[in-house]
Amino acid sequence: MKDDRKHPFRDSHQDREAATHAVDTPQTRAPSYRLAFADEDFMCREELRPVRLQLELLKPELLMNEAGINSTIVLFGGARIPEPAQKDKARTQTLADLTKYYDEARKFAQIMTAKSLAKGGKDDVIVTGGGPGVMEAGNRGAQDAGGKSIGLNIVLPHEQSPNPYVTPELCFNFHYFGIRKMHFLMRASAICVFPGGFGTLDELFESLTLIQTGRMAQVPFLLFGREFWDKIINWDALAEAGTISQDDLKLFRFVETAEEAVAALDDWEGKGVKRGAIPGR
Repeated sequence: MKDDRKHPFRDSHQDREAATHAVDTPQTRAPSYRLAFADEDFMCREELRPVRLQLELLKPELLMNEAGINSTIVLFGGARIPEPAQKDKARTQTLADLTKYYDEARKFAQIMTAKSLAKGGKDDVIVTGGGPGVMEAGNRGAQDAGGKSIGLNIVLPHEQSPNPYVTPELCFNFHYFGIRKMHFLMRASAICVFPGGFGTLDELFESLTLIQTGRMAQVPFLLFGREFWDKIINWDALAEAGTISQDDLKLFRFVETAEEAVAALDDWEGKGVKRGAIPGR
């Protein structure tokens, strides 16, 4: 919540403004004279990394608290999957075929946002990475339903702007991948993973590892597009090798449509329970 406590001291906003009107002298122009918290060069120093990590964790947390966001439904998926109307511009035939999941992500987000709004709009809010492709579809579906959605963008060497469907006051930008991933999962009531590349796989396996090891409570964990996932990952081979257990394969389910996903959310055994022991260890 916003801190409305009163105190007798001048606040930082007042002093930051006052400092801009200082008499122009060699002393006031010196970098050392800048207020530390208003000095961008100082804040970017190597020694200030712990402070930047803290700020990046704190800023979205405070703003989401102020917005009353209690829980989220996470949508991970490929940035390169275009909407069906643009499938002729897909780089490969496989990407063109995967455009159906843009529609499913959009429809799923629309359904879940409508259900959320019926209960006040503070729970099961859609959150995506804020970019194009499947992420855009998720934010777009939430907007279709008249609701808000969250976008957790990240600075990349190439241009990475938020898609136009993210709710502006819930659109965040990150420097640290690790802090961004924490914000994806801190409020997660369900995780839905659509076909994607390295980034999607990273998010998929980190989330599954947290649940597998009991570091995170079990939540509905849905993988859209079994043909895609079975082609790129030999799940059974992992279990047969003993590197995971057969029970670990029960931590997620495959779905094809938005309707299947909605039904799965209502019927998820073990939701909210943290594993006390890891099967097979």
